[in-house]
Amino acid sequence: MGTANQTAVSEFLLLGLTDDPALQPLLFCLFLSIYLVTVLGNLVIMLAISSDARLHTPMYFFLCSLSFTDICFGTTTIPKMLVNLQTQDRSITYPGCLTQACVVLLFAGLENCLLAAMAYDRYVAICQPLSYTLVMNPRLCVQLLLLSLCVSLANALLLSLTALRLAFCTHLEIPLFFCELAQVIKLACSDPFVNNLLVYVAACVFGGVPLAGIIFSYTQIVSLVWRMPSARGRHKAFSTCGAHLSVVSLFYGTGLGVYISSAVTDSPGKSAVASVMYSVVPQMVNPFVYSLRNEDMKAALRSLTQRRPALL
Repeated sequence: MGTANQTAVSEFLLLGLTDDPALQPLLFCLFLSIYLVTVLGNLVIMLAISSDARLHTPMYFFLCSLSFTDICFGTTTIPKMLVNLQTQDRSITYPGCLTQACVVLLFAGLENCLLAAMAYDRYVAICQPLSYTLVMNPRLCVQLLLLSLCVSLANALLLSLTALRLAFCTHLEIPLFFCELAQVIKLACSDPFVNNLLVYVAACVFGGVPLAGIIFSYTQIVSLVWRMPSARGRHKAFSTCGAHLSVVSLFYGTGLGVYISSAVTDSPGKSAVASVMYSVVPQMVNPFVYSLRNEDMKAALRSLTQRRPALL
């Protein structure tokens, strides 16, 4: 029966946040606004960095890459949700679901690695300032970006392609607004032990190593900064890390919140709301964090806005 059902699988159902028809227009407007803010906010960050020569540094190179990743992450999930809300059709094809799950893993992993690369950049800038330009050269920055992309792609393909071996029965409802691999595996009626094992191993390796790098970098930074005799020097050092620390806290905080909520509740509605917190909110908020907590970005944005009227 598992084999027969597997060959018959053609689509999954994305339950989303609610099945109340009266709330569908409100959700459509809400997520359309979130998507537009995400895209426009991150595009402005990328435009400000590219147009200001003072921001052509390793930190802002990684920030520009992070903004592009956030746009791609949001584009992977939100437009499909908007189409489903508009057409009142919650289905997604089997290939489309696995593709979406793979791309979500790719950009989530890439964001994770980029945050680690940015933490390493701050570590070198504060703990080894005399060798900063030598260590964080353009070649190394490009290599770190390519390494992050390759590692994230390998992880996403490994986990997604192994899901092809699963057989599915009749209950094909995913209690989220997008296809998450862990939720897809839960629907399998064949033995998912290998898939679950790979997910846990990948989470520990591909997620744990960048996080360990971030923790190590900031442990060294804090240890050095607290030994500075000047309060002004300590404030200046911490201010260069404030925006990045806020983004790291938001990214890992929402991810941890989703993990805890999924462990303590079986409610589909709560799972869907929790998924929004890590798949939508960080990508929308990141541009505001960097524009409000970073003086160089504020100056670049002011220069950009003043330049536009002059060009017109």
